[in-house]
Amino acid sequence: MFFPMQCLHCALCDFSNLVFLSSSSGLTHESHRKDVEQVYLRCSEGSIEWMYPTGALIVNLRPNISPASYKHLTVCIKPFKDSAGANIYLEKTGELKLLVRDGDRSPSRVYCFGYDQGGLFVEATPQQDISRKITGFQYELMSKGIAADLHTASGEFWAPCRPCSDTEVLLAVCTSDFVIRGSIQNVTNEAEEQESIIHVGVNKLYRQKSKVFQLTGESGNWRGQIKTLLECGVKPGDGDFLFTGRMHFGEARLGCAPRFKDFQRMYKEAKDKGLNPCEIGPD
Repeated sequence: MFFPMQCLHCALCDFSNLVFLSSSSGLTHESHRKDVEQVYLRCSEGSIEWMYPTGALIVNLRPNISPASYKHLTVCIKPFKDSAGANIYLEKTGELKLLVRDGDRSPSRVYCFGYDQGGLFVEATPQQDISRKITGFQYELMSKGIAADLHTASGEFWAPCRPCSDTEVLLAVCTSDFVIRGSIQNVTNEAEEQESIIHVGVNKLYRQKSKVFQLTGESGNWRGQIKTLLECGVKPGDGDFLFTGRMHFGEARLGCAPRFKDFQRMYKEAKDKGLNPCEIGPD
């Protein structure tokens, strides 16, 4: 089997994008149906596209960390919306567990598993015409602690609807990918994906890992979007909040979000007792 590959890496090797062609023509597959190819990825996040899939791929994730740390990692994958032509399995010592069935169009579905639970086995399904089939997905490696905030082992999002305790809020301020003071301008509910998009007006930007919150328009106001579960029932309202959360597959996911006046109280009480896990200007 011939696999021309294109691999794009950023300077820190935190993103990889691999494109595979299953044969030189991309259109003949009967003689290669049982071929299996192994690929090795060193980046902590990235994506794979397998064009005209035939046979199978074994995807080995080998991040640039000590192998002793692998047991502390969780792997998450998110299939592309138009992914087709192959099933995706979790494989360990020859046993296969189906993760994503070919043709599954579950919107925004993310599948997570412990690194030590096995690797990814991507197997092409029989097709009459493979000329328009492309199997693709994004992947992320993260610590089990971070993954637990986003997912359960079954792959469904853990409901972040309950209020955070004071301790959880103060830790979130120190460890989140974004921390902002802002107000809810609008909420868009997406029933099909069972998600709500919170449109946030930013009054103060403390930290952001990615440029989710940006200056817009001539007024120079900062704005951005944060996603959460539809079942949380978020609605527009008055007053400022402290929004914290994680970046996940390029999207901001809501973590702790107390009213800002409550955060000021928590922060002052902890600071007076010398218990603040980190310093941040609460004003």
